[in-house]
Amino acid sequence: MPPSFPVSSPDEVRTRGRLRDLPARLRLDLSPLRSSRDFRLLLAAGTVFYLGQMVSYVALPYQIYLLTGSNLAVGAMGAVELVPLIVFGLYGGALADHVDRRRLLVITGAAQAVLTAGLLWNATLDRPQVWVIYVIGGFLSTAYALQRPSRDALLPRVVRHDQLPAAVALSSLSMQVGMLLGPALGGVLVATAGIGWAYGVDVLGLVIATLLFARLRAYPPNERAESPSVAAIGAGLRYAVGRRDLLGTYVVDMVGMFMAMPIVLFPAFATEVLDEPTTLGLLYTAEAVGSLVATTTSGWTSRVHSHGRAVVLATMVWGAAIAVAGLAPSVWFALVFLAVAGGADMISGIFRSTVWNQTIPDEMRGRLAGIEMLSYSVGPLGGQARSGLVADLTSVRTSIVSGGILCVIGVAATSVWLKEFWRYDARTDEHAVRERALRSDGAPAGPEP
Repeated sequence: MPPSFPVSSPDEVRTRGRLRDLPARLRLDLSPLRSSRDFRLLLAAGTVFYLGQMVSYVALPYQIYLLTGSNLAVGAMGAVELVPLIVFGLYGGALADHVDRRRLLVITGAAQAVLTAGLLWNATLDRPQVWVIYVIGGFLSTAYALQRPSRDALLPRVVRHDQLPAAVALSSLSMQVGMLLGPALGGVLVATAGIGWAYGVDVLGLVIATLLFARLRAYPPNERAESPSVAAIGAGLRYAVGRRDLLGTYVVDMVGMFMAMPIVLFPAFATEVLDEPTTLGLLYTAEAVGSLVATTTSGWTSRVHSHGRAVVLATMVWGAAIAVAGLAPSVWFALVFLAVAGGADMISGIFRSTVWNQTIPDEMRGRLAGIEMLSYSVGPLGGQARSGLVADLTSVRTSIVSGGILCVIGVAATSVWLKEFWRYDARTDEHAVRERALRSDGAPAGPEP
């Protein structure tokens, strides 16, 4: 006699189980925070650092414009900052492989606090000097370029190998908090209390971050590390180019950003195309909101092993979303697809960082972190120049839409060219397997007891 109640098939049972587990799969993985004191310190330091930096990000160009009335003078600050970033980013990476990374973080953090205090002092003068802002800005860029590779290179040493995707997502979240709250706070301070107060908040953030860095345990260099030199930097560059799976992380990101970086067109897009100038600020924040949503639902990323394919597909989604946003008939349509683009870009970033942190040997991690910093700086800068030029030659919509389409085509072509990157699998990749074995054998690359 057949049963009088419905019987679920095995497939239906598995489907219901997957649906029940979906919230847990999406939930942000907090295990690195629970298991590693030094990761908690790094995360807290990064949060206050980015918050303070984004406050100054608003104040500094605004002060230059007030003093000069020149957009060219504001743009020149970018050129002043770019040269030290390129030169000292590579040297800072080599230095991070040769010295105690905690000590370098503390020294460069203290230097940034002192230099920003110089901007604060200049802002309190009856006649603030523009040349002082340029000089201090150049030195701040130098200190940042020397510090950033050490901070990035330290991450694989403070968490377990299997926790790296979660650690990358949490680190990205702290940066996004700063990028969302910092500009808003900076705008309020500049408009109400004055530029000096904005610099003061940055000084406070840098002091707190440096004190947190000082509480880290010592992280001496690997015994196989080379002394900082042109030869050592060259060895890092050869390593990056020689590993085609690693090369793909740089090339895909640079292609994506160069082809589809529309930020410089937002003022014209809001005023001339969408006829909604009051929503300009929303265009700037839409991508950050999308990135934040992607990060807070990134628990699933730790279950993905084909990181190369994930980077390629996410970057193609970024380009496609930018192209659709360029066709937007209304500002809200554009905001939705800019948020989608921001989320896709964040997913790509999580998987790129995971490849870097899970496969690069510790004795070369600083130098490769310097190269990474350049790769994600050069692409957006070039992309802004490309989009502005195309917009002037054609139209704003054409520039945004064509850039998104070219991004999809360029990234797809890159994945065909770098087949090793497309085929990358963290479970079988020889570099990932080696690093995983080293960590399990007790190498100094995990959270302290």
